[in-house]
Amino acid sequence: MTQLTIVANIIANTGKMELVKTELVKLIDVTRAEEGCINYDLHQDNENPAHFMFYENWASRELWQAHMGNQPLQDYMAATEGAVAQFTLNEMTIVK
Repeated sequence: MTQLTIVANIIANTGKMELVKTELVKLIDVTRAEEGCINYDLHQDNENPAHFMFYENWASRELWQAHMGNQPLQDYMAATEGAVAQFTLNEMTIVK
C-alpha cells in the first residue's frame, strides 16, 4: 500500500470562523482513531485566521476514502453548510 498525504484548505465565510473552527476541531480525535490514520493535524493561518488547513497522512487511499464516508465528516458538512467560502483538497504522494 502507498501512503497518501492529504492537504485540505478550508476558508470560512466572514463571521463564520469560530463556527467552522469548532466543527473542524470536533473531527480531530475521532479521525485520529480511525483505521489507517497516521496523522491528522489542523492548522490555522497566522495572518488570515479564517483559513484552516488539515495536513493528513493515511496508510492508503482506500482507508482515506472510508474516512470520507464516515458520519463525523457528514455531521461537519451539515453543521457548516453555507459557512465555508472555499474548500480545496489535494491528494499527494511523498517524493522522498
